[in-house]
Amino acid sequence: MKHQRIYRIITSVFVTGLLAGCAAGPDFKRPIAPAVAAYTAAPLPGLTTSAPTELGESQRLVEGETVNPQWWQEFGSARLDTLIAEALQANPTLTSARATLRQAQERYAAQSGSTLYPQAEANLTGQRQRFNPNSSGLPGDAREFDLYNASVGVHYNLDLAGGNRRALEALAARSDYQRYQLAGARLTLVGNIVTTAVTQARFSAQMRATEGILHAQEEQLKLTGERVRLGQAAPNEELPLKTQLEQTRASIPLLRNQFQQSEHLLAVLAGTAPGTSGSPSFALQEFTLPAALPLSVPSELVRSSPDIQAAEALLHAANAEYGVAVANLYPQLNLSANLGSQALTTGALFGSGSAIWALVGQLTQPLFNPGLPAEKRATLAAFDAAAANYQSVVLESLRNVADVLCELENNTQRLTALSVADAAAQNSLKSIQRQYELGAASYVQLLIAQQQVQQTQIDLIEAQARRLLDSTALFLAMGG
Repeated sequence: MKHQRIYRIITSVFVTGLLAGCAAGPDFKRPIAPAVAAYTAAPLPGLTTSAPTELGESQRLVEGETVNPQWWQEFGSARLDTLIAEALQANPTLTSARATLRQAQERYAAQSGSTLYPQAEANLTGQRQRFNPNSSGLPGDAREFDLYNASVGVHYNLDLAGGNRRALEALAARSDYQRYQLAGARLTLVGNIVTTAVTQARFSAQMRATEGILHAQEEQLKLTGERVRLGQAAPNEELPLKTQLEQTRASIPLLRNQFQQSEHLLAVLAGTAPGTSGSPSFALQEFTLPAALPLSVPSELVRSSPDIQAAEALLHAANAEYGVAVANLYPQLNLSANLGSQALTTGALFGSGSAIWALVGQLTQPLFNPGLPAEKRATLAAFDAAAANYQSVVLESLRNVADVLCELENNTQRLTALSVADAAAQNSLKSIQRQYELGAASYVQLLIAQQQVQQTQIDLIEAQARRLLDSTALFLAMGG
């Protein structure tokens, strides 16, 4: 009989261990990487075309190359590097993301501390009681006395179905999600700073070119007014010139407003108020075009993009939460033990007091609870939604890369055409200048040629800035 009792105890412990080692619900499996090998239907050249102008160099697309963690340094602007370093420390959005990550990590630590290990607590109570023996049918007078208790209790949930472990798994996945959100926020911040700096430089250069056009139009209108006064031109010749002049004048405040907004945005991104001084004003001349651009294949992109990794973490959390809902359908076993002392005086509590103890084992099995199956179906639907969201994020990321790759080549070709147009406008201006010096061309013709050069310059500046923005977009699309 003794051996049989020992055998039953060992068997019970063994079965309990097996049950405790299992976790309800399916184990999470990472989604399969996309089977596609390219981002676009038509193959793209590994080397972009070049344009005979500033920021018109060819760029190589290097497959499989790891993205430089400080990829913004590829643009060669020391002031940009300094601004980004300051922003990474002072930007409030990043500060908030870091705090949210710490919150998720501490929630995991709190949950693991309360579920993985036994809980122990000390209890000390004192009470004043009045006992009347007559209430129990016993003789004697009522009496009053003090009763003191001191005890230590231990509680533990065996987690037979693994619901607690699945809940911890979900919290760990939520922590991963916040970590990828922080990485995404950092990437977005740096991308916004680079984009805003380049855009600011573009507005500044275009504003100067527009002011040159305005000056030439003012000179042309002044000469036409003089010709009208001398009777060499009709009065209505001034009207189209004045209309064109005022249209040009009206475009300058718009450019100035965009330039000032970019200054304010750079200050806020760096974590400072827009009214404070010290925010740098950038020029296109201080940027260099990255000679090599990294290009990850789609199967590698899903392992490096913060957006995709965050969506995968949400999918993992949904899978674990489904396991929690499944575990709630199975038995729950809770063990608790208390050991203490009871006495009529505090002095006797830890000496001659009466020892008291209790061992409690509670096994609970839901028999009728329609809410539990509904909760299981709800978490399964949440998992399906997370899976669809993951697929959507992957497809959007692939589309984004495809768009950027096409823009790289198309905008290079546009820059080439504009550089040819700029060269033609410059040669035309030189020809008019020579003719003007020889008396074969009028000053009005010279002013018109200058305006054509400045107008071509405005378009060329936009195309040059676009090359820098395309490079930035590809770094961001590759996950930074």
